[in-house]
Parts: sequence; structure tokens; C-alpha cells
Amino acid sequence: MNFSSHAISYFCNLNSSKSFRGGIEIINPYGSLEVQHVVKEFYKKFYSDNNKRIYVFGINPGRFGGGLTGISFTDPVALREYCGIENSLGNKKELSSKFIYHVIEALGGTQKFFSHVYLTALYPFAILKDKKNYNYYDEKSLANKLNPEIVKTIKLQIEFGARRDFVIILGKKNAKYFSVINEENAFFEKVFVLEHPRYIMQYKLNQLDFYTNKYTKLLSS
Repeated sequence: MNFSSHAISYFCNLNSSKSFRGGIEIINPYGSLEVQHVVKEFYKKFYSDNNKRIYVFGINPGRFGGGLTGISFTDPVALREYCGIENSLGNKKELSSKFIYHVIEALGGTQKFFSHVYLTALYPFAILKDKKNYNYYDEKSLANKLNPEIVKTIKLQIEFGARRDFVIILGKKNAKYFSVINEENAFFEKVFVLEHPRYIMQYKLNQLDFYTNKYTKLLSS
């Protein structure tokens, strides 16, 4: 099996049986036939090889990005315009997706980028609280409940074809949580942290070139 086969098998068989109180909802896009089609098209197009890739872990998908399309940091518009994959998932753009594809273009486009980088999330499903995006670590009790699933999903994805010399984690709180898991499991030798795309687009847009350069320098390693 190559990288693509592993990824397609993993994503198209994801299930979330957890239920939570307090207005928390878990959104699994992979039950949709269209999302499964998108996943297959995306990974066959960009990952049909045995390349070892730099792994980049986000938090958990947003409801208008990976939580909708099934592809991390990729909204329906980016899926069409940059990946060449038609879909009927809407026309909403997501801030994180806009930044990531800005970086991808700076690094030579999708074919070149995805040949050596794998974008994913520590928790594969979108989390909503009171119908708004929510992070797995926003409540300690939620993070504790999801911990076994997060550890399992990291182990499974590493088997696709990860470079183990280093990993990139997006977001400082995300990195703090991951570092504990990494120490316990020795997944990667080094952990590098970059500011989360959503944070950059919301609060640091006037420094877009600075953060783009930070990303491109590390992703060119």
C-alpha cells in the first residue's frame, strides 16, 4: 500500500461514537458519499507514492474547512481552485484555508507541496459548542475524554509515511498538549511550533509576509 491507499482507508472508515453534553457536538464529514469521493480524488491525485512526508498537525477541523470537505485546511473553494477537484460543498471560504494555500502557492503549488508535506489534525472531526467552532483543549474534561482517540489517530497516520525526525504543530496550546503525548510515545524526534493560520489571519494580517516566510522556511527543510 502507498501513502494514498493508507490515507483513503483511514479517512473513509472513521467513526465517532462519542456523545457529549454541554452543547458540544462532534461533526464527522466522512460519512458523506461526496466527502468520501473528494478524499479519494485528493489522495490519489497528490499522494500516490511512497514518499516520506513532513507531518503538520492542526487542532481539529473547522466546520467550513476540513470539517466540511474532509481535507485538512481545505475549504470547498480551495478544493476547486487549487486542487482541481470539483465539489458541491458550497462556496464558503475559511481563514485557515486561505493562509495555508497562500503558503502552498509560495512553495510552488499543490503538486510540489503535497509531494513532501501532509496536513492533518490531532483530532479528525470538527467540534462545535453552541453551533460554533470549538477546540478539543478548550475544556480539560473534553481533552481527557478525547486523549485515547487522539493518540490512536496519530499512531495510525504515522504509518502512512511520516518523516520521524521532526513534526510541525500549529498553535501553542495545541503544541503544549501534543508535547506530552510525544514524550510518552516518542512519535517524533523534534517538535517545531508555528502560529496557527487562523490566528495569523485574524490578528496578524499586516505581518502576512513574515509568517509566510516562517512557514516556507520550515516546510522547505
